[in-house]
Amino acid sequence: QVQLVESGGGLVQTGGSLRLSCEASGGTFSSYTMGWFRQPPGTEREFVAALSRSGGNINYADSVKGRFTITRDNAKNTVFLQMNSLKPEDTAVYCCAASPLSSAVVSRRNYSYWGQGTEVTVSS
Repeated sequence: QVQLVESGGGLVQTGGSLRLSCEASGGTFSSYTMGWFRQPPGTEREFVAALSRSGGNINYADSVKGRFTITRDNAKNTVFLQMNSLKPEDTAVYCCAASPLSSAVVSRRNYSYWGQGTEVTVSS
């Protein structure tokens, strides 16, 4: 059983930056593809970014390409999401997730473990 705990959310102005972290425990972190998803107010959870367990495969949602960067530190069992040039439409609860698959999958159905989420609010 893998436990995931996110941190780093908060309130930021348009154009600002935040770095989210997600620390894993209870499993072999390096064997999981890691993903970030978000749920804006009143909408369904959506894919943001994914990084394969090897680090060689990365996917981003079109809405965040060029602004967000996903990285991982297997020695620290942590995946990061660097978010730059934030916009009000990035406001959401951000969750990390772990998948046993080898590629940077984008579907929620491919992820087995989920964190509780951290809230990001971007003011205009």
